[in-house]
Amino acid sequence: MTRSSFNQSERYSGVAIGLHWLLALLILGVFGVGFYMADLPFSMTRLKLFNWHKWAGMTILALSILRLLWRATHRPPADLPAPQWQLTVAHLTHWLMYALFFAVPLVGWAYSSAAGFPIVWFGVLQLPDFVPKDKALAEMIEPWHGALAWALIVLAGLHIAAALKHQFIDRDGLINRMRPGRG
Repeated sequence: MTRSSFNQSERYSGVAIGLHWLLALLILGVFGVGFYMADLPFSMTRLKLFNWHKWAGMTILALSILRLLWRATHRPPADLPAPQWQLTVAHLTHWLMYALFFAVPLVGWAYSSAAGFPIVWFGVLQLPDFVPKDKALAEMIEPWHGALAWALIVLAGLHIAAALKHQFIDRDGLINRMRPGRG
């Protein structure tokens, strides 16, 4: 299927496309910052990066809620013809990524609360503690945040690899369904 013959009704909505790409950029950015800042020595730069990381995480959580609500109320395009195992893996990957869109920031919020570092979203809105302050709990939660973030990045990598396979090997037009702009 070529781009010129691609049917507009086979595309995701503009809102779904916008949320997809915005979340993709935010998740990659917040992961990169998290990876970078984790081993920085204590400094003003590290504190600023931690705040930005938390703000971005809460933004990802809010956008994920919006994205899930949009998905629940707006039917996605039908699956393209593919072997059943590929469709199963694609759907499983999507739902696992959705779960991680929530789990990663919620576990990060729990860690921040347990460690006694409140989240003040964009320096304006102080969020309530997600769990009580508890150093032992913080130490238990911290590795989960990183492990879940890595799981999300791995799934995103599989998602990207599958999209590229569809684009360059299958040449079935799948990428056009989520490409920004007009079909």
